[in-house]
Amino acid sequence: MTDTFENKSSSNMTLDARNDYLEAIRLIERLHRQFLEVVKADLDGRGIVDINNIQALILFNIGDSELTVGELTNRGYYLGSNVSYNVRKMVDNNYLIQERSAHDKRSIRIRPSGKGLDLCEQMSKMFDRHSKALEESSFNPGDIKAASDSYRQLERFWAGLLSYNLRGTLPPL
Repeated sequence: MTDTFENKSSSNMTLDARNDYLEAIRLIERLHRQFLEVVKADLDGRGIVDINNIQALILFNIGDSELTVGELTNRGYYLGSNVSYNVRKMVDNNYLIQERSAHDKRSIRIRPSGKGLDLCEQMSKMFDRHSKALEESSFNPGDIKAASDSYRQLERFWAGLLSYNLRGTLPPL
């Protein structure tokens, strides 16, 4: 994200805040891509080639739940636009079981298969290894919490901006 249109008339304080904000956005994007590569490397290392990193994370977020495809996005388990494609691939590769709801034939429910639950367990162990490695490193565990707190603030800020665009009033932070 290059900042070609930097506002030269901003005060130094505003310019610093702007640069910090843009750097945070760059880091979030870069960290997300890098994390997906970490998941892909773990899958590749296990010889798992019939599911991709995004699908593996969707599956991990589902856990042992049973839900509708719409609930995947509503709960924040998947934020992309091609959720149906990813669900179909996971059903085709026997990671998910898809069934029509007994109460509403229009609704399709999904849940992990045995193979899906096995991968969820492997993903959970991967996260355990990562957590242990962080604890054993010189990384300050409080920094993860502080980063998460900052991400939540940004999330609320951006949600407020979206709400502002719809209602015309700025939210309190």
